[in-house]
Amino acid sequence: MNNYEIRRYATATFLIIALAVVGVCIYFSSALVNELSVQERARMQIWADATKQIVSVSTAGDASMDNIDFLFSIIEANTNIPVLLTDNAGQIIQQRNFTLPNPDAAVPLSDSRNLEYLSDKLSKLQNSDNVIPIKIDEHTTQHLYYEDSTLLRNLSRYPYIQLLVMIAFVIVIYFAVTSSKKAEQNKVWVGLSKETAHQLGTPISSLMAWVHLMKDMNLDADMVNEMDKDVNRLSTIASRFSKIGSRPNMEFGDLNEIAIASVDYMSSRISSQTTVTLNESDTPLMVNMSAPLLQWVMENIIKNAVDAMEGCGTITVTTTAHNDYAIIDITDTGRGMTRRQRRAVFTPGYTTKKRGWGLGLTLAKRIIEQYHGGKIWVINSVPGVGSTFRIQLPLLH
Repeated sequence: MNNYEIRRYATATFLIIALAVVGVCIYFSSALVNELSVQERARMQIWADATKQIVSVSTAGDASMDNIDFLFSIIEANTNIPVLLTDNAGQIIQQRNFTLPNPDAAVPLSDSRNLEYLSDKLSKLQNSDNVIPIKIDEHTTQHLYYEDSTLLRNLSRYPYIQLLVMIAFVIVIYFAVTSSKKAEQNKVWVGLSKETAHQLGTPISSLMAWVHLMKDMNLDADMVNEMDKDVNRLSTIASRFSKIGSRPNMEFGDLNEIAIASVDYMSSRISSQTTVTLNESDTPLMVNMSAPLLQWVMENIIKNAVDAMEGCGTITVTTTAHNDYAIIDITDTGRGMTRRQRRAVFTPGYTTKKRGWGLGLTLAKRIIEQYHGGKIWVINSVPGVGSTFRIQLPLLH
């Protein structure tokens, strides 16, 4: 299992644990809300029974004053649950704990605004389960309608608020860890790149001296020239590594020239069974760029394409202009990638090769996006058919 897979499984484990914690919290919150709802209905049932008793004793006229006071105390004890009581015909005969539009009316139910407000509440409650029938006698049945208390309504929203808070917390933690990891990775890459450039410096200088000595010794000119090219190439590579981590010198240049140089260089260093063709734009593609780093990016992608084709196939490099962008498409006839591989191809440490660190495309993305203000992505890939990488840079007019 490589580093990329370890990070992926660790991230998935973290998200699963976070979701489990959220689920447990929501479960207990929902259970609390349901319990409170049952308790409120029980209180309303007691309220309904008290109302029935009041009507019964008032009709019979045989109730003691203590019983009446007790029953009214039950009615008065409800100070937080909005209640509507309707008669046999469905007309409102009593309300409690509603915030009326005109609370100062001498007879609240006779005020038109209050009556309209309560009628609207009644129509909504009639379509809910918050109703308790009160059978006064064989011919009379009143109905008690009630809304959830403010406490219950707030608690019913609490699981959703809790869910949002937990999601926000998970997102913040995830991005904090990811940002910290990226910052740490950047330091490692920069240190590794600069140390590589530093270590290459001494042997390259020595090789340059040996090449000059061989020229003075009148050895085979073609052999010495080829060695000189390779030494200069090593010097260019060391220079590229030294630029990682610091802002490179940006210059105006034609993107076509970078494409031509990259194709020419790679064509002479890959298998003869691999064909690299260039479809060059008819017009100059002027962009603000670091030529050495941009050429490195192209050579890296072409080299990956050669590996994907196992040294046999066709690579097509196309430069075009679209709207305000210069575009380079690099298409190969290699093994292609799955959708998951396309998403992970620029991730640090991800590689499908037996040998490799999985940093080439990551550095390419950094060079294109951070230094050149452009974009690089896999525009198309079909397993068994091939892939197309696209580099997009802002055009200068």
